[in-house]
Amino acid sequence: MYLTPQHILLAGATGLTGEHLLDRLLSEPTINRVLAPSRRPLAEHAHLDNPVGELADLLPQLQGRVDAAFCCLGSTIKQAGSQEAFRAIDHDLVLAFAQRARELGARHLLVISALGADAKSGVFYNRVKGEMEQALIAQDWPQLTIARPSLLLGARSEFRLGEQLAAPFMRWLPGKYRGIQAAALARALWRLALEEGDGVRIVESDELRRLGR
Repeated sequence: MYLTPQHILLAGATGLTGEHLLDRLLSEPTINRVLAPSRRPLAEHAHLDNPVGELADLLPQLQGRVDAAFCCLGSTIKQAGSQEAFRAIDHDLVLAFAQRARELGARHLLVISALGADAKSGVFYNRVKGEMEQALIAQDWPQLTIARPSLLLGARSEFRLGEQLAAPFMRWLPGKYRGIQAAALARALWRLALEEGDGVRIVESDELRRLGR
């Protein structure tokens, strides 16, 4: 019998999508605990457990059973500072988070990847995202949901010139190439967490927009 997840592990709660997802999770009456490690303190909530520090350092210290885990980690090469630093976050840290989530009992992992993720891509960003997806699949999760959103739309805490310039055009592109509001992605992720299933499911941006309405 499938049970609604009551204990959640969330990485990336201070990011654009993570903030919306955290609000959603904390408003759900069925959720008893959200374990959300972060680099800066989050607003206090009765159901929120918020260890503060670098995620890589906090992972071994995380305790308590979790039913499902959401990974909203993501950076850019410019933001990370180099290709190596980008890979350390968007590949290595994602895998370490996923492994710890399994150790804490999670059966369902939901992870944000990116449109165009492909381990054989000639584009470094897309290749790293594709390699991350393949490595998560190799972890043999009971249920793994990979979200591939297009450009995320919404107010970020940091300024990204490229995204600001692209956003007006991304709103009008067809199908999976159209930009998606971060709040809609968060709603879609929660709906996907409630779906019973086994194995790997890859959800492209057009379906994410539909689920996030």
